[in-house]
Amino acid sequence: MKVMLAAGDPSGDVYGGALAEALRTLRPGVRLLGLGGPRMREAGVRLLYDLSALSTVGVVEALRNLPLLKRLLGRLGDVMDSQRPDVLVLIDFPGFNLKLGELAHSKGIPVVFYFSPSAWAWGKDRARQVARIAARVCTVLPMEDEVYREAGANVTYVGHPLLDLVRVTGDGPSLRRELGLESAEPMVALLPGSRSQEVRHLLPVMIRAAQEVHRALPGARFAVAVAHTFRSEELERIARATGVAEGDPAWPLWIEGRTYDVLAAAHVAVVASGTATLEGALLGTPLVVVYKVAPSTYALGKMLVKVPFLALPNLIAGRKVVPELLQSDASPTRIAEEVVALWKDPEARQAMVEAYGEIRARLGGPGATMRAAQVVLEVGGSR
Repeated sequence: MKVMLAAGDPSGDVYGGALAEALRTLRPGVRLLGLGGPRMREAGVRLLYDLSALSTVGVVEALRNLPLLKRLLGRLGDVMDSQRPDVLVLIDFPGFNLKLGELAHSKGIPVVFYFSPSAWAWGKDRARQVARIAARVCTVLPMEDEVYREAGANVTYVGHPLLDLVRVTGDGPSLRRELGLESAEPMVALLPGSRSQEVRHLLPVMIRAAQEVHRALPGARFAVAVAHTFRSEELERIARATGVAEGDPAWPLWIEGRTYDVLAAAHVAVVASGTATLEGALLGTPLVVVYKVAPSTYALGKMLVKVPFLALPNLIAGRKVVPELLQSDASPTRIAEEVVALWKDPEARQAMVEAYGEIRARLGGPGATMRAAQVVLEVGGSR
């Protein structure tokens, strides 16, 4: 069997890599090719294009890559003609992957959506578009099911793979000792994102917020969980441009390859809105969620997307569980205020952690990736 996969951002690469491993476990001779990144390559996917050049945030930023995306769409269409995959798996990256799905559908190649477009946010038209071209939709969030079923899609709720992927090597105190932060009161994790646009917008704000937190809480120490799309040196250069340098009390530790451990060690984490917010919730870490994009992108998003929250824990819970600081609210002062308030209010931290239990219960049981792989093989084998 030949399976084509398409992921266009770092989190999609992680999920695609896990899916590729599951596919090879269930069908050792399966051939895997497509669009992805280092995790998918490590899992045995023959990459036709590395996703790192495509990592964008927001509609306006994505337009800068439009010529590249058009060329890539044409190239992948040629590969479909020459290789004739048995099934195409689309992992997130909706703007591009919807077009790729349309193309595959027109060529008679079955399409499976995994981390399907957020129809619950974008509206029923998006759900109907997916239903028209999808042989199967593997949903990972509870609010997706009903929307896609109503649109006529063949839906399988597989649950969220983070339940399988999020693992740590110890508890909070032991991890803080291992990281050399056992005396931190509090230890604050900073996660500025995995895309270059996110980091440029958010890391300087987080560093300045760390300065304000330290002034209010002199025992505070900070650690940046460096995403696998970066090296520490790149982020340190951005941090130094804020005027903070090594030796300053707000200068963080830069820790690569241990995002889950850094989150689990933290008393409070300041996290860019995205997958990491759900990872933090699953690890039981009190969070302050922040986000900044270009003003034009934000204005357009407000018009197009109708959701009460941005952070995944809040969306899944259906209520405000973690604070969200967006755009101008994501200022150093406001971030610092939220961090200090959480640290000084153990009851608020405990209420947040208890709400995380409700979120976990809504995400299905372990084994989501293997269930998704079984669906892919079933669809691919039905041709």
